[in-house]
Amino acid sequence: MHSIPRFLVPFSPKLLPHRFTDVLIIGGGLAGMRAAMAIDPHLSVLLITKDLLDQSNSSYAQGGIAGVLGPEDRFEFHVHDTLEAGGTLCHRSVVESVIHEAPRRIHELMEWGARFDQDAGSLMLGREGGHSHHRIVHALGDSTGREVVRAMSAAVLARPNIAVLENSFTVDLLSNEDRCTGCLIALRQGGMQLVWAKQTILCSGGTGQIYRESTNPPVATGDGLAMARRAGVELRDMEFMQFHPTVLYLAGSSRSLITEAVRGEGAHLVDKNGDRFMSHYDPREELAPRDVVSQAITAQMEATQHPNVYLDLSHLDAEFVAQRFPGIRKACAEFGLDITRDRIPVRPGAHYMIGGVTVDDDGRTSMKNLWAAGEVTSSGLHGANRLASNSLLEGLVYGARAGEGASRAAAETPDSFRALALSNPISNIRRPLDLSDVRSSLKSLMWRCVGVRRDAATLHEAADSVETWTKYVAPLQFDSPQGWELQNLLTVASAMIEAARRREESRGVHFRTDFPDTNDDQWLRHVCMVGDRVHLSDLRSSK
Repeated sequence: MHSIPRFLVPFSPKLLPHRFTDVLIIGGGLAGMRAAMAIDPHLSVLLITKDLLDQSNSSYAQGGIAGVLGPEDRFEFHVHDTLEAGGTLCHRSVVESVIHEAPRRIHELMEWGARFDQDAGSLMLGREGGHSHHRIVHALGDSTGREVVRAMSAAVLARPNIAVLENSFTVDLLSNEDRCTGCLIALRQGGMQLVWAKQTILCSGGTGQIYRESTNPPVATGDGLAMARRAGVELRDMEFMQFHPTVLYLAGSSRSLITEAVRGEGAHLVDKNGDRFMSHYDPREELAPRDVVSQAITAQMEATQHPNVYLDLSHLDAEFVAQRFPGIRKACAEFGLDITRDRIPVRPGAHYMIGGVTVDDDGRTSMKNLWAAGEVTSSGLHGANRLASNSLLEGLVYGARAGEGASRAAAETPDSFRALALSNPISNIRRPLDLSDVRSSLKSLMWRCVGVRRDAATLHEAADSVETWTKYVAPLQFDSPQGWELQNLLTVASAMIEAARRREESRGVHFRTDFPDTNDDQWLRHVCMVGDRVHLSDLRSSK
């Protein structure tokens, strides 16, 4: 494997005066905003987001937030469903603590102004694949993420101690020996700035844009994962990328997610001949967990030699469908589809990064003064396959925990900021590079070789290609996000490929056609990496 460069950019002559803050938060999704709300109001907070505050994976979440709120539900039921979906790689203690905290975090959102759908004064609870009970709170039908982010953004912007920098790209973490000291950012108005912080919280989201087919917005380029890897922070279970089984597949359309709640409300999956096929793959049919449904759809597409399957809602009440899924109805109508009567073409797409920066129960990473929360992390909640609607919940719970921990640590640190001397040789390499071509090639390679199905041959092909591209992309020094994102995507891709090669079994969302069985004797363990060094961590010792 190639070595991982520590810094990727020259210090610009437009380097602005240094900035200092008590707590630095990188990422403006739900986890980042919840972390900001947990900081003591007497401490200064700087929240940096590469786009607008409402542009994150959180805001695109359609399904909702899972929590035990109904009279017939129990915490042990939600725990069981999460463990069942996670393929025995979950940390049971983490699962239990997060799920017991869910109702509190959901009601907290309501106190901050989130308007969840109700019926006769009571919360409407939906059901999704893998859940045994109705326990999903949703908003505006299928726009939960947008509503939650709206409420959280208002709460964050109302706090005078929280400063928000939008459209500002975090280029790299700063570290001194074994501790994080801040970051380097490229500002929207031009120029770069070193931000020094007592405590830093990484909430930068996922990396869906590493694949050709993805539900993720353009900002999801794995920046936080790459920064952490370059800084020597431990990553874990990078082979586990969850593919959402039902992504709108129409020429010319964005790859819009068709929420799992559609199947939860009774939609059927049919092939090109109109035949329901899920019963051939799992007795739970359309309500099977996402990994099962994605693999079943992929197999049925191959069997029928067709590029997609279809969701059929025509047997459901048309008025109910229109009211329950207004966003999906609108998106499909733009392409002449009426979801109350027309079949919706769908296929799997990259959706959620399950692996990530290793964190403990409080959100601490392996580096001092660095915390993390949300999709960028591996907390032990999701195991090998995330249960639907547990992701926003994780962002809320760990955002709060990381914020509280960082707040306490920052309050105990004296106000004696000292900027450290940094050296960064300027590269003399100057060669033309078509960034969009390399990025497009990478996305196609990852989709073909590290997608829903993998094997040794295709993983070897992917590793060779990524190593070749990295050799001439990594040494270059860019002055724009396009170049930095490409370097980040390559850094993350190499980690994902190496982890997938190491795990010689099938578990959850990681399916090896050459090792189709789950092997608990050999692989009930995590694949961990620090830089280029890979080691295995027994699950029992990790809990």
